Amino acid sequence: MGYNSDMQNGEFDFDEFVERWREDLKKAWEALPKGTRQDLTNALGYLPTELKGWQALIDQAIDHLRVAAGSKHQVAILGPVNVGKSTLYNQFIRTKADRARVSAVPGTTRFANEADAGIFNVIDTPGADSPGVVGAAEKASALNAAQEADVIVLLLDATHGILAPEQALFREIMDLGKPTIVALNKMDLVSKDRPQVIGSAAGNLGIPSESIIAISAKKGIGLEKILIAIAKSEPGIIAALGAALPEYRWNLAQRSISKAASTAAAIAVTPLPFLDFFPLLGIQVALVLSIARIFAYKITLPRARELVATFGMAVVGRSIFYEMSKLSGPPGWLIAAGVAAGTTSALGYAASIWFERGEKISREMMGQIAKGISRATIDRLKSLGKRKPKGSTLRESVRQIIEESSAEAALKETREQQKGRSTINE
Repeated sequence: MGYNSDMQNGEFDFDEFVERWREDLKKAWEALPKGTRQDLTNALGYLPTELKGWQALIDQAIDHLRVAAGSKHQVAILGPVNVGKSTLYNQFIRTKADRARVSAVPGTTRFANEADAGIFNVIDTPGADSPGVVGAAEKASALNAAQEADVIVLLLDATHGILAPEQALFREIMDLGKPTIVALNKMDLVSKDRPQVIGSAAGNLGIPSESIIAISAKKGIGLEKILIAIAKSEPGIIAALGAALPEYRWNLAQRSISKAASTAAAIAVTPLPFLDFFPLLGIQVALVLSIARIFAYKITLPRARELVATFGMAVVGRSIFYEMSKLSGPPGWLIAAGVAAGTTSALGYAASIWFERGEKISREMMGQIAKGISRATIDRLKSLGKRKPKGSTLRESVRQIIEESSAEAALKETREQQKGRSTINE
């Protein structure tokens, strides 16, 4: 049974991967349509690269998991005493009520604990190397959990080194024939050459250095690599994550849009000419670049500037500004803030649709989105009064408006209009 150097990055050959592990995993993967397999393989390249992003994606994936994989799979964390198993377990679980007690005293965990980690159930086990009768019972409990689990995470201590007991435990776990991930914990405490520490551990276990995931369970460093490795072990998990990615990425885009729109609104209320104010263009270019990264669309800074010009938001915004200036009631600062937020949001949604599906929204439709968001923003901002508010107050108000209602409604309306036009054309 080989190890998986390809666990450390987003690219891998899934056919080669499944050959190394269980036969039923290979059958499950091959049972999927070819197009679905390709889509899910591609999706792996878009997975988050940090723990917070993974937690958000897992939230999106839970409902999809029930459909794609049925019951949740079990992931057991094994290792010597006081290596950080409970700390890692606590990083994965979803509710504080399920947290394991953590202590520097060896043997704090006496029995296996299982809790919900979102896309899988995680099991915390007792130390598997304690001496005596109690130690033997705890080791048996740990190995029994490993035998029942679908995936094993073998956690080792970077500050302790890999000695004879760790080597023996490694061999016992390998004999179980389960997908196994080797993680070297407490790397934040290693002061000497870290590659050398990892290389030494790999040499003592007889595996490539690339097969070891270096982490700090306490600080949450490197845990996303363990999650990626777990996801790769089961087609159902990959299917759930792949199905959740569009919604996850749209949520990220929504946050980027609301942040850019609120900043644009704050800039727009300065005494300088509203639509010709250069920083507004800078914000919109930065928004396009941010959304391109979210949807894994390769784009350069000059190209982003070109796209902003192509969408013609300055022209659209100027037209809406003059139109709304004719209205009686709203003060000038309010109209400026609303139109800045509306045009920036419209640009963000147009870029998102383009980068996700390659569909370009017409300038007419861009104007409709921008106008709808601008009006909704102005109506909501009236509660702040006629006097111009502080910049921080304005930014927070606009951010909430964009995230809660107007932008989402405008996007839904735009999609329905696009669908209707597509049906007519057909």
